[in-house]
Amino acid sequence: MNLGRVILVCWAAAAASIIVAFQQTAPPVTPSPSTVSEQRLLDGFRKSTVASVADAVDQVVGQRGFMSYDMRPRIAGQIVGRAATAQLRATTPDKATPALSAKHSVGMIDNAKPGEVAVIVVENGLDVAGMGGLMATAAKARGLAGAIIDGGLRDLAEIRALGLPAYSRSVAPASSVGRWASVASQMPVACAGVTVQPGDIIVAGEDGVVRVPRKFEQAVLKRAQEIDDRESRMVPFIRQQRSLTKAIEVFNRI
Repeated sequence: MNLGRVILVCWAAAAASIIVAFQQTAPPVTPSPSTVSEQRLLDGFRKSTVASVADAVDQVVGQRGFMSYDMRPRIAGQIVGRAATAQLRATTPDKATPALSAKHSVGMIDNAKPGEVAVIVVENGLDVAGMGGLMATAAKARGLAGAIIDGGLRDLAEIRALGLPAYSRSVAPASSVGRWASVASQMPVACAGVTVQPGDIIVAGEDGVVRVPRKFEQAVLKRAQEIDDRESRMVPFIRQQRSLTKAIEVFNRI
């Protein structure tokens, strides 16, 4: 073995020993308490049902949290995460240029954090797509949990292949370019019947979409869990008694 090869072998062995030593002595990465608390909160909503969360918002907040009936899963999948918002408004073709038609919604996606939910409102835009394949590709690459579009969705086959859960009020092939211009991002938006603030929790599934206001999220989750627990005890009671009336009397729930 020549001298150069001996030196190379010795260097590789020394480097390997240093890496092993570092791995053995480096302290484990511990998630911050806030990160753990956030994960537990979102996991709690994932384990609940959309219907229970909707009822819980009614009871705790005193106003509806559920979006309009036509906000449906076009690409199926559960969505739980914090909202990141953008809004588009109808305007003249000279203002609805390619650069402006999706400026804020694209910027919102490009700056979103993993696990967030894109909430895009196309005002009076059921005939116009607020998201298509390119935006969905960016959302998936950023690690978003899904998309909620008050407007149309297009490129369904492409988005389905991405595996990005997406809900919208319509399906439309038309582009917003030349028709709508984005006006703002990360601001409160009126989405399918409810006001969504950036950072609100979005819970979506086959039953629909619910917005949980940030300041009520802990209380809403607690109430949703109570509702889930009560209903899980009602089911065997109903089967045994073969009576929903008796179950309502005992559990005070329908």
